[in-house]
Amino acid sequence: MSPKQDAGSSPPAAPATAPAPNPSSFMPMGQMRRDECTDLLKLLSGVSRPLEDVVADFLARVPPERRLRFGCAIKFVLEDKMMFGLAERLIAFAMLHQGYSSQLANPFVPLLINAACDETSERPERVFLQLLLSSANGDNSKEILKQSAADYLKEPSYASQVLLPRDQLERQYSCNAVQPQTYTSSCTAATVRNVIPDPDVSQSFGDSLEISPAKPHRDNVVADLLQQTPLKGLSPPWIRPPPPRLEILEGELHWLNLDNNHDLLWDGSMCAETSRGASIRDLVGRACKGPLVPAQQEQVISDLAKDWKLVYHCGMTPEKLPDLVEHNPLIAVDVLSKLINSPDMDSYFDILVHMEMSLHSMEVVNRLTTAVHLPAGFIHDYISNCIRSCQNIKDKYMQNRLVRLVCVFLQSLIRNKIINVEDLFIEVQAFCIAFSRIREAAGLFRLLKSLE
Repeated sequence: MSPKQDAGSSPPAAPATAPAPNPSSFMPMGQMRRDECTDLLKLLSGVSRPLEDVVADFLARVPPERRLRFGCAIKFVLEDKMMFGLAERLIAFAMLHQGYSSQLANPFVPLLINAACDETSERPERVFLQLLLSSANGDNSKEILKQSAADYLKEPSYASQVLLPRDQLERQYSCNAVQPQTYTSSCTAATVRNVIPDPDVSQSFGDSLEISPAKPHRDNVVADLLQQTPLKGLSPPWIRPPPPRLEILEGELHWLNLDNNHDLLWDGSMCAETSRGASIRDLVGRACKGPLVPAQQEQVISDLAKDWKLVYHCGMTPEKLPDLVEHNPLIAVDVLSKLINSPDMDSYFDILVHMEMSLHSMEVVNRLTTAVHLPAGFIHDYISNCIRSCQNIKDKYMQNRLVRLVCVFLQSLIRNKIINVEDLFIEVQAFCIAFSRIREAAGLFRLLKSLE
């Protein structure tokens, strides 16, 4: 219901049974919105700006929970050298490298190492990447980021730079622990990439330091690719032919198609009661201020079970959800499961993602995953927020406690097949390695390895 909707207004029509969930506006993990594509292309076009200013602009515009999505989009455009010029590619690599405060938690370090050792790439690009990677903990990376991409390409100093071998870069970043060889199914191996070069069109958009007439057209094409196509490519469909029908045996009962001639009946109680839900509205209001006694909790759950439409008359709004989750998580689960068809359900999902992580909030999300069908984008964003909260907390005792809770929560989701492990494999594995000293994190890592 809308935050300004009157408590006595009529709810949308729905069947008496538990309603089926409608598709949410949460976007798939790989696709991007139009405004996000515009921000990304604008950042990549700043070839004359100092790299540290572009990176600072990137960190300010993109919240932490969206950086993995932006990183996947940048990885997509970097895989084909035809999409952007050399200076724009340097900006993209700098954002991938500086997008995470800890390089051990950066899921794109293997991509940077592969690009730095790619002999088909231009030498200025390889030198730039190796300077970033080899000076991650020193001052050289800060010095190179003070230059713009255009100024860096004008300097001839990269011609005399000695390139480090791959094994030395991997030892420096412990790449073998961060990015092990993962299992690739035959269906995934047969994936066709979305971008196929046209042999009749030049694959170069000119000097990236100049404004090319083809640049606006290129930006439109890249934005359409990031919005409308899956970044993982086009996979072959699983063919599931319908099973053959069984032969009809003698003596088998015949199906009867009865005539359904029903008369319409008028509901005389419709719009008759204006004070509906006064009792449950009072109890939900108390539940947002403090814990209810067991008898009151049972009354709320019982009233909603008898008539689920009362959830639209209980005075619940997205702004009250954090208090209800912390004081009465069981009531929060029951209310959210009844509101799953509400037009404002995305607002409730957004509140759950951005509220402070706690045992009660994870309990609510875990119970919701088994009670109703939740959008995959919401679950992924909530997991990313949990991992980020564990990394940012300063108190070691509280950090260890939250890490244990998150590991148990993720194991429950994986064992119940609520999430697809491949979508979050890199991020969760990096989380396990960062907190490998904790027993639950080591158990989660072993579970991930067993699923490869």
